[in-house]
Amino acid sequence: MSGNRTSHIRLTSHPGGGSTGRFPIHWDAPTARQRGPVVVTSNAGPDRNAIGAHGGAYSIYRALAISSGALDPMVRPELVNTHPAAQIGPHPQWSEPGKIVSLDPWGHRVAEDFAAELAEGVDIRPTIAVTKARLTLPEINEAIAKGRLAVDGEIVKAGAGGQGGEVAVTKAALDPVWYLPGVADRFGVDEQSLRRTLFEQTGGMYPELVTRPDLKVFLPPIGGITLYIFGDPARIGDRKYSLTCRVHDECNGSDVFGSDICTCRPYLTHGIEECVRQAQAGGAGLIAYNRKEGRALGEVTKFLVYNARKRQPGGDQAATYFERTECVAGVQDARFQQLMPDVIHWLGIRRIDRFVSMSNMKYDALVGGGIEIGERVPIPAELIPDDASVEMEAKKAAGYFAPEGAPSEEDLTRVVGRDLKEF
Repeated sequence: MSGNRTSHIRLTSHPGGGSTGRFPIHWDAPTARQRGPVVVTSNAGPDRNAIGAHGGAYSIYRALAISSGALDPMVRPELVNTHPAAQIGPHPQWSEPGKIVSLDPWGHRVAEDFAAELAEGVDIRPTIAVTKARLTLPEINEAIAKGRLAVDGEIVKAGAGGQGGEVAVTKAALDPVWYLPGVADRFGVDEQSLRRTLFEQTGGMYPELVTRPDLKVFLPPIGGITLYIFGDPARIGDRKYSLTCRVHDECNGSDVFGSDICTCRPYLTHGIEECVRQAQAGGAGLIAYNRKEGRALGEVTKFLVYNARKRQPGGDQAATYFERTECVAGVQDARFQQLMPDVIHWLGIRRIDRFVSMSNMKYDALVGGGIEIGERVPIPAELIPDDASVEMEAKKAAGYFAPEGAPSEEDLTRVVGRDLKEF
């Protein structure tokens, strides 16, 4: 015995009597108590009813903290005063079969819905948190200086010393919680095949994916979603109010550091400005920020592709933009977007009036998920960095929305600087 651990290592578990313990999960149930809590920590004992670990990719750091002795593995979070800073839901979509399969819609209400179980000592943890904050961005200050946005004292407050402005937002962080039968259905695969592939492609990290078919919920070790809500959160899913929305996939190099090889930060800040403008007009704005770096292929792969694009004969070219990614990664894009609409359903949204995106994949996923979309808002041409024009023209040719239509072969040749027939 060492601390709270024994020398015995349990490699996996198997179904016991056909039961998942005291808390079976009924995924699409109309209330949290009927659905049941998600109990996944290693110290939950027989109450554990899910596979994986809390914290997504950060679960590994928790393991390091325990291994180094900095964290007691039996410690449970104190949830007093951690309740959401704004009420989200419940919405009808939370119990509509198939609408939400990649997050726990009740994940921010643990302290409220399972107070008795928490008092009893059951280790139930939130997978969603909602708070308030302010955003300070140079692009917002520029929009104020040029008169595109105004300081109104509510949505946009005066900045320090009266310079620029700060944007008031409601933020929500969501960790992934996958209902495996629903995820399999979204991708059109057999659940058993999905489980086996997840097990094999993670190096056998979660053997219960194949040994516990009775456990239907999996907390994968991946990044989650951050939502930025502009205006009253209660208006987000109310069709009486107009909604502007951008769904943005993470691009650290551009979003944070301003790399000029892609349009990500300009598109993100343009989306924020449009969301602020909608909130100031009495509606609401939403940025859904997904942790899918490098088209969900990772930043190392992305930088390798950058090198391959720049060093190929003739330099960076729209004609071979996607091909270079596929040569390095084996696939052009791993985001897919099948699971993306879930967070939109979580907010109770059935219509997006202004969708600030040119992505055909995002548009198709939302419309296929039953979300009505009004206007599609492209990025203004003047916001596209010179080095990113290759990317934009390649994406338009591949199906990106553009008011003027997809570029012709002549347009692409003009961007590339060579006859496309050479490639």
